[in-house]
Amino acid sequence: EAQLVESGGGLVQAGGSLRLSCAASGFFFDDWAIGWFRQVPGKEREGVGCISSSDHSTYYADSVKGRFTISLDNAKKTVYLQMNSLKPEDTAVYSCAAVYRPHFSISNLGQYDYDYWGQGTQVTVSS
Repeated sequence: EAQLVESGGGLVQAGGSLRLSCAASGFFFDDWAIGWFRQVPGKEREGVGCISSSDHSTYYADSVKGRFTISLDNAKKTVYLQMNSLKPEDTAVYSCAAVYRPHFSISNLGQYDYDYWGQGTQVTVSS
């Protein structure tokens, strides 16, 4: 059974940085797409970005482009979300999700297209 576990959330001041981790287990890490999403209560879940486990190519939503970076350590089966220049509007529960599907486009940040989800970790950015 595929499992994803996020960690690294917390409270940070605006302008600060945080690094989230998403540890995967229960599946081979080849040819997967792993996305990061965030959700604020009362709002729809938003896709932040995605990485391909095969070639490490990445895609980012416009709202985080240039500030957030997704990376992957295949040996550790862990995906990272480095968040810099954080803003109060980045406050949300951040979750990672994975999908294994041939020719899946990493620009696909539709939450319903991902099959496995972590439990989420809270990120709070104070002004």
